[in-house]
Amino acid sequence: QFRKKRLRFGRSRIHEWGLFAMEPIAADEMVIEYVGQSIRQVVADMREKRYAQQGIGSSYLFRVDHDTIIDATKCGNLARFINHCCTPNCYAKVITIEAQKKIVIYSKQAIGVNEEITYDYKFPIEDTKIPCLCRTESCRGTLN
Repeated sequence: QFRKKRLRFGRSRIHEWGLFAMEPIAADEMVIEYVGQSIRQVVADMREKRYAQQGIGSSYLFRVDHDTIIDATKCGNLARFINHCCTPNCYAKVITIEAQKKIVIYSKQAIGVNEEITYDYKFPIEDTKIPCLCRTESCRGTLN
């Protein structure tokens, strides 16, 4: 059982848009499910190229497991606006409900009203680095 948290998206100091709490959120609470279309890796690779060609600067592809990715780029919810932070106040967890894997964002700590919701994207290490913009004291400098 979970009561949906009241959240809003707005301008972020981290990167363009972000997701913000509109009510206090206690530690270890479910904040929001990351919703989108469930696709295979091959489809995700094709979409990523197509999004780049179409000038869509941000794609919202979230890996569930080795074979499955949730694409929230065109049919997602507010969870897609959550920014990366090296010292986040939330974490993502894959849970299984009725044999279906879902991505759920949980709070790591108490979150105040108007505080931005963040989690660590945990991107794999790659040669081409994506700069991190979280600006926290322990920022790693890159998302990958």
